[in-house]
Amino acid sequence: MAFDPDLAHRIREQLKLFPEDFTEKKMFGGLSFLYKGKMTVGIIKDELAVRVVASKMNEELEKTTVREMDFTKRPMKEFIYVSQKGCEKESDLLHYIELGLEHAKTKL
Repeated sequence: MAFDPDLAHRIREQLKLFPEDFTEKKMFGGLSFLYKGKMTVGIIKDELAVRVVASKMNEELEKTTVREMDFTKRPMKEFIYVSQKGCEKESDLLHYIELGLEHAKTKL
């Protein structure tokens, strides 16, 4: 599977705003961005995949541009997909990166 290189570039640019160090890793047939080995956000085809703490899942799933990540044909715990429309704005993309980083930090 390929991933959207433009979205990857936008994520890389946003990550420069953070003091934390991120690494990139091919996962789920796409590209993921990790903090201390924990996935934060990724790209699968043209969608953003985001790790979200359980307490924020319902709020995120209420958005029309968000759905449960079902990469294995079953919902995956604390993962969401965000459509292209849901992360068109840089402020929205930043929101999802922050959610992913929050999740990663809870797993350290």
